Amino acid sequence: MKRTLVTCALPYANGPVHIGHLAGVYVPADIYVRYLRMRGEDVLYVCGSDEHGVPITIKAREQGCSPQDIVDKYHRLIRDSFSGLGINFDIYGRTSSAVHADNASAFFRKLYEDGKFVTRESEQYYDPQAETFLADRYIVGTCPRCGNPNAYGDQCEKCGATLSPDELLDPKSKLSGAQPVRKKTTHWYLPLQDYERWLGEWILEGHKEWRGSVYGQCKSWLDGGLQPRAVTRDLDWGVPVPVEGAEGKVLYVWFDAPIGYISNTRELLPQSWEQWWKSEDTRLVHFIGKDNIVFHCIVFPSMLKAHGGYILPDNVPANEFLNLEGDKISTSRGWAVWAHEYLEQFPGKEDVMRYALTANAPETKDNDFSWKDFQARNNNELVAIFGNFVNRAVVLTHKYFGGKVPACGSLSEVDKEMLADIPALKASMEENLAHFRFREALKDAMGMARAGNKYISDTEPWKAAKTDLARTATILNLSLQVCADLAVAFEPFTPFAAEKLRRMLNVGLDAGTDHRKGEQETENTYRPDEGRALHTGEHATPAAIRLSWDVLGRPQILPAGHGIAEPELLFAKIEDEAIAAQIARLEAIRKQKEEEARLQAAMQVPAQKASCSFEDFEKMDIRTATVVAAERVPKTDKLLKLTIDTGMDTRVIVSGIAAFYTPEQMLGRQICILANLQPRVIRGIESRGMILMARQGDGRMRFITPQEVLSNGAQIG
Repeated sequence: MKRTLVTCALPYANGPVHIGHLAGVYVPADIYVRYLRMRGEDVLYVCGSDEHGVPITIKAREQGCSPQDIVDKYHRLIRDSFSGLGINFDIYGRTSSAVHADNASAFFRKLYEDGKFVTRESEQYYDPQAETFLADRYIVGTCPRCGNPNAYGDQCEKCGATLSPDELLDPKSKLSGAQPVRKKTTHWYLPLQDYERWLGEWILEGHKEWRGSVYGQCKSWLDGGLQPRAVTRDLDWGVPVPVEGAEGKVLYVWFDAPIGYISNTRELLPQSWEQWWKSEDTRLVHFIGKDNIVFHCIVFPSMLKAHGGYILPDNVPANEFLNLEGDKISTSRGWAVWAHEYLEQFPGKEDVMRYALTANAPETKDNDFSWKDFQARNNNELVAIFGNFVNRAVVLTHKYFGGKVPACGSLSEVDKEMLADIPALKASMEENLAHFRFREALKDAMGMARAGNKYISDTEPWKAAKTDLARTATILNLSLQVCADLAVAFEPFTPFAAEKLRRMLNVGLDAGTDHRKGEQETENTYRPDEGRALHTGEHATPAAIRLSWDVLGRPQILPAGHGIAEPELLFAKIEDEAIAAQIARLEAIRKQKEEEARLQAAMQVPAQKASCSFEDFEKMDIRTATVVAAERVPKTDKLLKLTIDTGMDTRVIVSGIAAFYTPEQMLGRQICILANLQPRVIRGIESRGMILMARQGDGRMRFITPQEVLSNGAQIG
């Protein structure tokens, strides 16, 4: 059996992780690792913070601190968020470590010395005042698509358009405000086109079992033809390019970051890391989001192929995106549920989020998270089915048999039917977990809980106890066996509840291999004595019975006479008030952003119209007038019928301003009108003239009125 190396996309240490990250990458990976370990397989679980790149330097400048300060803060926050949710990597490293700097430098030098790179001279934007080359994010200007004056050189966050600095109108340096200039610079590139044929054979012919979205995206890239990709850039934050003539250049973050998987493994296992990266007995699985497919399926494999000696990924089960309450998650807008805040606001509910995200996992398409669904998953499934069944089985065992597993007597048909459900659901779980269908596997696990809950409801052991205690003993024996099954089946999905259930049943869990034995521990290694349980979330237990995947579905896991602990609730209901508070927070964010968007739109100025002659202007007779009567035009939403005194006459103007002003607001108001506009019949009413109004960028209309009250009929011009 091959060992398995599982990596998770390195989260960017520029901010906290949110539920989109958890659903897309980290919860699925943790489910898979826990499952393999329960099967007794040899697994290494590697992740870490991605700590280089332009956004980090931008945030450091904005906050008046160093990039290292930024990554130190978010590395700790992200690491502790994962740990709080039971996502316990063997190592959670970082790309700012000395081990990674040495490893990434050596990787680059190997490719450099083997002639795997090409150099290109190009013109890039340069800030003459700050005396530095500018990454696209350091250039701001007006978006040519929507007119947003704060668009970046790579993207407009208002309209979502992908841009280049050349497209921006009036570009300026984000560092100094100076207008950037073009300046020549030289960089090293990885010629991906050289690996195009090999990639086609390896992916398109060799990995047709990959998810359709992954396979399809790879095929699209390959069909479009690959181009050289820069591996260095002009920046002062990152791993310095380790060759002469590369002063002021660092490794491009896309090249630097995936090498972090290797670096973190070397940091954890300095003596034996190569067996995980260079042995054909190892199977490599990358868990990522769909925005990282090209890097893990095309770019990183090309890097490994160019270097030589490394294994290639066996599978890359990328997920789609998770939305929040019907809207795309946006860190810049604050439209997110942050992992660390959730842990603070819902203590003891770690499993509920894991369960909800898995039940609604975006495995084949984008999915949506809602707080109402989250509450329903907890109250109607975890509490009412899983928790209710376990509680009844344990409470009744204490009531009738003093907390000892009763003996199992002869089985009735209903007993046999229930017992037959478990192996069938186990087989389905195995098939789904092996093929990364975690949402369906969770349904199988909950199917076991449903079967147990239905069984204890149908057999009513509390009634049987009045006349046939032996029958009650059989029912509770079988119910407790199903509880033991659930302690195994739910370990990948709800590890905290599974651990609590094992404590009640007085059993332990085989946790798998500790790969740190004989190796030097690092500051990034997870240790049980720090309150983070290795692999399983469970502390050592003296219980003689140890559970593993193999025992799931066996008829008698718990022997008669085995003592169990006092009952405790696995899950508690989530009240409406807690959910209402979360929805209200998001609604406040939505309203704030809508108002900001409206104000920004109001400031947008339309382009000037074509020139007109003075003679054209003189033809317009613009005068002051006062509204003497106002009413809505029947059967319309937009029209008001205004009777006005022009000083020359009394006339009617029909105007589409009912969305902005009521008839009462118009009465007595002095306005300006175009008096000599040709009459026009609107809804059967002759309209003689037009009111002068100003339209803002957000569509709102406002009157153009004299600053002082004038006599009606005064000419304007």
